[in-house]
Amino acid sequence: MTILRLFCVLAAVPVLTAQPRKSVLLITDAEGVAGVCRQDQTDPNNAELRALLTGEVNAAVDGFLDGGIEDVYVWDGHDGSATLSALTIHPKARLIIGGLGRTMTLERGYSAIGFLGQHAMAGVRAGIMAHSYSSLGIQNIRLNGKNVGEIETRAALAGHFHTPVIFLSGDRAAVEELKAIAPDAETVAVMEGLARHVCISLSAEMSRQAIRSAARRAAANISRCKPYRISGPVTIEIEYTTRNSLRLDAGHALGGEVLNDRTIRYRGADFLEAWTRARLW
Repeated sequence: MTILRLFCVLAAVPVLTAQPRKSVLLITDAEGVAGVCRQDQTDPNNAELRALLTGEVNAAVDGFLDGGIEDVYVWDGHDGSATLSALTIHPKARLIIGGLGRTMTLERGYSAIGFLGQHAMAGVRAGIMAHSYSSLGIQNIRLNGKNVGEIETRAALAGHFHTPVIFLSGDRAAVEELKAIAPDAETVAVMEGLARHVCISLSAEMSRQAIRSAARRAAANISRCKPYRISGPVTIEIEYTTRNSLRLDAGHALGGEVLNDRTIRYRGADFLEAWTRARLW
């Protein structure tokens, strides 16, 4: 066979490229887990919290896998990453322990992210233990002048990497917060908040059933969810509590502008740059 004929034969063979595996990064917290309504329950060493959270996580993993997701990465995102255990996590899940830094590993190219046990941002009246990153240290966070919390900032970070949010479970206030920016995501309100430490909760079993079903739908319909992207330039303002007034040298922060004794504004060409300067990760 001549070299020319060999080339023609090879050119006619379709090139097979490996398709990326469908994966989800599931971000966990505690204040939006069914049955958790008091501050003392959120201690990572609280046996009830660990059992309740693990049960909901494993239900979500079951649902994602049933819906076609191949790899589920679970980040233990509550209070020092010390609540979940490799002994009790779903056998097919991959547990991420520790701080994830400014990009939260999103450069790995997950197909989507989800939230579990999520609470609403600071200042929401009906939000159970609502806060934005630190209930003791931070009063408010504003993104381009709009009050935001962990849901919207992490959705925007994922959007920077073209990754959509497809799922959230938590209290009703958290669900409404995500729906405002990601209306196609599947959500489960496992509790209704009446006040900061007053709630109406589903049972653990009912919440797990609802989470499993919602995660399955989210995985099966992943293509309909679009990344939440913030156009640049971007400003992020952090208003600290009175006892956490700005440091003497706060005005020297890169991209930072001191607005008053408790508030600093960071600017960036895009969300990631502003977020990196704010260093809330």
